[in-house]
Amino acid sequence: MHYALIESNLSYQVVAAVDINTTANQVYTHNFPNTALLNKTIEGITLEEFNKLSFDMILMSPPCQPFTRIGLQRDLDDPRTKSFLHIVDLLPRLSKAPLYILLENVKGFEKSAAREYLVKTLRECQYTVQEMMVSPTHVGIPNSRLRYYLMAKRSAQQKISAPSTGPAEDAPPAPHICPPQDKSHTCPCSTQLKATLEVQKKQIQNSDLSVQQIQAFLEPQEDVHEPQHLLPPKTLLRYAQLLDIVRPSCRRSWIIKHTFFLPLCDVQVEDVFPSLDQCSEEEKVQKLLDLKLRYFTPREVANLMGFPQSFTFPESVSTKQQYRLLGNSLNVVVVAKLLQLLPPMSCDR
Repeated sequence: MHYALIESNLSYQVVAAVDINTTANQVYTHNFPNTALLNKTIEGITLEEFNKLSFDMILMSPPCQPFTRIGLQRDLDDPRTKSFLHIVDLLPRLSKAPLYILLENVKGFEKSAAREYLVKTLRECQYTVQEMMVSPTHVGIPNSRLRYYLMAKRSAQQKISAPSTGPAEDAPPAPHICPPQDKSHTCPCSTQLKATLEVQKKQIQNSDLSVQQIQAFLEPQEDVHEPQHLLPPKTLLRYAQLLDIVRPSCRRSWIIKHTFFLPLCDVQVEDVFPSLDQCSEEEKVQKLLDLKLRYFTPREVANLMGFPQSFTFPESVSTKQQYRLLGNSLNVVVVAKLLQLLPPMSCDR
């Protein structure tokens, strides 16, 4: 959010940043040593403390676990919504209500009771609300990461115009679930048909010239330590058929468990996978190793997430921690463009 403010070119002062993740706070302080950082829970901040901060804008990204499509979707019953509810409940009681609010969350939040409660409270507090689903692909970045955004503003200022977005197909397709197999039932799924449709979808994504190629976000190859980032044999054997493999010339990528995959070789993927089922385990490993599949480096992930080159990690933060933090972050460029849609603040605020 802080880098998005910088990218937006708005005039601002961050009066406080709040997080309880020790590693995240370490990285934040490393990059913004002069910003006040409150290492406490949101619900631990009192109304009096909020009033003393006297802020004009709230930028927030509440915990997404209560709303994610692959989670339990406990919504307001999930204890992790406490921080979100605390802010919403305090909003009508603030001595100076903020002019603007920007919230980011996962796809699924738009159908939640939490979202309904937030919008109801905002409208009662005289905010106008704009909601949208935006992916980095909509701003030319080759990373499909569809997210829900809410922008709210007080008073009768001009309406916020949402950026044009791509089709809903940018989101990963819902999984097809076959019924339990038995002798009297034949599943209608056609593996070959699904594979063909998936190939066609990827071809369409890669032909979208409005999106940059992945190679624009890669580190110079001399800076990449290959052995460290190559996929190990055990991972290749277990997940080979599930990897979404992209080349530097591709215009798409997905997040898989907060990591990315990328081949850096001349071996054709199409020549390897069709014959894997006929190979022994040793032959499979060798064929897959020949592809030289590797993870995106943390720096490359940061590039795809829109972080500037000035952003760095402290040396004490491990590579695994870097991946986790980036995977739980948001796209800086997307948020910056949304912030640019906000009307200018009046000078008396």
